[in-house]
Amino acid sequence: MRILFRLAVCALVVVTPACARQPERFTPDTIIGLERAALDRWGKGDPDGYFDIMAPDVTYFDPTTDARADGKERLKALIEPLRGKISIERAELVNPTVVGQGDVAVLTFNLISHGGRLGGGPKSDVRWNCTEVYRRIDGVWKIAHSHWSYTKPELKGPAGP
Repeated sequence: MRILFRLAVCALVVVTPACARQPERFTPDTIIGLERAALDRWGKGDPDGYFDIMAPDVTYFDPTTDARADGKERLKALIEPLRGKISIERAELVNPTVVGQGDVAVLTFNLISHGGRLGGGPKSDVRWNCTEVYRRIDGVWKIAHSHWSYTKPELKGPAGP
């Protein structure tokens, strides 16, 4: 009986660490894959692809906001009115680059939203710059900071005298 007990304890010692959740190993493809999947859902009017991979304390900038949005709940309040109203025929990630160290990875890329449409508006191609800072939280990669801007926006000169 003691031998059987010792074998059971040894088996638990060996098997338990193997069953424990291992952190996702950093690879650029992992980060790019998360972003692509979120973009695919976004292009179908579903922001949950992004909400699912955002940290609770995410910070966010884009050209339609007056100030930084702090926290996932604030960001949801900003984006939820767009649910079901966005459609993108094809999202083209251009030159995605990921630099990572430890539990942080920075993804930068340009995006061309081909055939994008808001509500019943006209289709257009929109070009974006994007920086996403990912942080590994409890072994899972989440967006900690997101910054979107238009590529080569039309800049207006200073107002005259």
